[in-house]
Amino acid sequence: MGRLDGKVALVSGGARGIGAASATALAAAGARVVLTDLLEAEGAETAAAIRAAGGSARFVRHDVTVEDEWAAIVDDVIATEGGLHVLFNNAGIFAASAIEDTSIEDWRRMQAVNLEGVFLGAKHGIRVMKDCCPEGGTTGSIINTSSIAGIIGSPLSAAYSMSKGGVRLFTKSLALECAFLGYNIRVNSVHPGIIDTDMMKQVAQKTIRLGRHQTFEQAWESLTQRQPIGRMGTVDDIANGVVYLASDESNLMNGAELVLDGGITAS
Repeated sequence: MGRLDGKVALVSGGARGIGAASATALAAAGARVVLTDLLEAEGAETAAAIRAAGGSARFVRHDVTVEDEWAAIVDDVIATEGGLHVLFNNAGIFAASAIEDTSIEDWRRMQAVNLEGVFLGAKHGIRVMKDCCPEGGTTGSIINTSSIAGIIGSPLSAAYSMSKGGVRLFTKSLALECAFLGYNIRVNSVHPGIIDTDMMKQVAQKTIRLGRHQTFEQAWESLTQRQPIGRMGTVDDIANGVVYLASDESNLMNGAELVLDGGITAS
């Protein structure tokens, strides 16, 4: 018996990185997974790899900033899979820039993907999950990807930090709202630290352009050493946390922050 047998999970931003690792882990635990992204080739490849390993997964192209697409995908999941029990709002973007160099268009795009995408996912996810997860039955789980940037500040990332801080408090309010309305749905956020992803490689390249480091190796080592445990986090570290939040093992967690950062925010 898998930890998520009988559950259907929808993962946004599932083509690569944390999303792909989490979709893979959710499927390995027994969930039927629908993963979405704008990256069609990579998304299809991830879904195919999950199926080749014996899991259940399919890919749907999806722009998380478009409400009609959220409505259509959620309705499709219900029609095709017969329910929705886990929603992982993971899609996100990052761009490092000083505030005086940040255009209003870039600022709005960051908020649209990272914050409004979570709002839209939750809105349409709850619309169907409240019926798929009746009181006394399977508990629904919404998991929102925030960041340690949603807890502590850092330079050159004000737009990103604002979006992730918004996700953090949106999660808490939504958890209380679902409880207040009597919905059998838990809502929690996951807060990755410095993780070996394409996004973190962008951060390393930015420090080189700013003259903080001469080589990528130096930049990468500097990022690694920021974590008290002395190693870079992996996408599987985050995926393991996502599976826990999706499972009934975390039934007492609601409105909580699962911080996976090697100890950065402990100081």
